[in-house]
Amino acid sequence: VRPIITEKTSRMMEMGQYVFEVLPKTNKIEIRKAVEEVFNVKVVRVNTVQVRSKPKRLGAFLGRSRSWKKAIVTLAAGQKIAFFEGASA
Repeated sequence: VRPIITEKTSRMMEMGQYVFEVLPKTNKIEIRKAVEEVFNVKVVRVNTVQVRSKPKRLGAFLGRSRSWKKAIVTLAAGQKIAFFEGASA
């Protein structure tokens, strides 16, 4: 579980939603348990998105960026993750 901090995710934090990059094979139950255990909060909902790779080019070399999985975690009302409070994009 690795936090993602951007302008968009900063706005989502105000609504109690936090965004993490997770391992592609991780399921929603595992994500919920990990966030609750590490940050000591109550998770209400977990949404996941498979972010596909994009074609990239460096001169004559063609390649692809890596695929990854994004988890959007919604916390119970009134709860916050202190780790994110000092960080803003």
